[in-house]
Amino acid sequence: MILILHPNVDKKSDSYRLLLQHLEALPDIQVRVHDEHGTEQTLTELYLVGNTLALSEDDMSSLPCVERVVRISEEYRILGRHADEQRPSAFEYNGVKFGQDTLNVFAGLCAVDTPEHVEQMMRALQENGQVCTRMGAYKPRTNPYSFQGHGKDCLPWVFELAGQYGIRVIAMEITHESHVDEINNALEKTGRPTGVLLQIGTRNTQNFELLKSVGRQKVHPVLLKRGFGITLEESLNAAEYLASEGNHKVIFGLRGMKTNMGDPHRNFIDFAHVPVVKRLTRMPVCIDPSHSVGSRDRAPDGLLDVMHVTAQGVIAGANMVLADFHPAPEKALVDGPQALLLSELKPFLDDIAIAREAYLKRCARAREG
Repeated sequence: MILILHPNVDKKSDSYRLLLQHLEALPDIQVRVHDEHGTEQTLTELYLVGNTLALSEDDMSSLPCVERVVRISEEYRILGRHADEQRPSAFEYNGVKFGQDTLNVFAGLCAVDTPEHVEQMMRALQENGQVCTRMGAYKPRTNPYSFQGHGKDCLPWVFELAGQYGIRVIAMEITHESHVDEINNALEKTGRPTGVLLQIGTRNTQNFELLKSVGRQKVHPVLLKRGFGITLEESLNAAEYLASEGNHKVIFGLRGMKTNMGDPHRNFIDFAHVPVVKRLTRMPVCIDPSHSVGSRDRAPDGLLDVMHVTAQGVIAGANMVLADFHPAPEKALVDGPQALLLSELKPFLDDIAIAREAYLKRCARAREG
């Protein structure tokens, strides 16, 4: 059960103190407090965990400071949509809004290699009006002898270049909780010129200790990719691990499923689940066409497979696109064969805009009945 309090409730007031005293006296009930900070107001939600079936909604609604009550019967207690459609489903981070009604493109290097390539990428993004990118500093690899990323050594100059070219948010995969500290230290030393969206990759989707650790920090939002060999339900429960520890700023990423049924693509593309995730949860949904397709193959119509796949996800309502680009793919240290060229950035963005316009027209048509 969730108690949603009146906006900007005063936590020093007698009413709030009496509310907590009453809830803490309830048998077999634990209370978790979560604040959603908006631009104009703060919304406090109290999560009641335990034997809540015995609690009366009318009684809970009559308590001091309580605006409304949401009884949860779904498995995704915090991130789930449930029967209440009024709770916030968007958040802002470093000046960029993320929600189920927005669309942000994160084009960039799968793995950071040289300052020259990073600068070329960021310059191209700035020239095309983009404020987000992907930059991999930590790279988990199947082969232990493959390049594992430059790690913390590249963070200072990557962040400084981001600030120089107006990049507001960098999606960066982490594989260990210590990486969060390394990112925070580098941001602090460079004057926080940008923000970092922490990415949990498909190999760590069920690394529950990592999820809990990342969930306990509330500075950075999190992009959680679907596990490549598990069900959608299992992956959504992994996202719930993050939220259960306090971080509700979670984006869910679809990146294709590991099966030969997807051949010749790298993975079996699962972008039909975009509206499913949006229906079941309040999370924005990201698509990763690069790791889904895994190549630069071109269809007879002249369009790259990765552009077709991206359009499929966007026209289904995706809220974020994570895509691999590189100034010189033949020199890329990771996933060069699937990286698009900088000269293809504008056509890629234009194609996304076409698909997004089609999606919005579809939504308008549905509202007309």
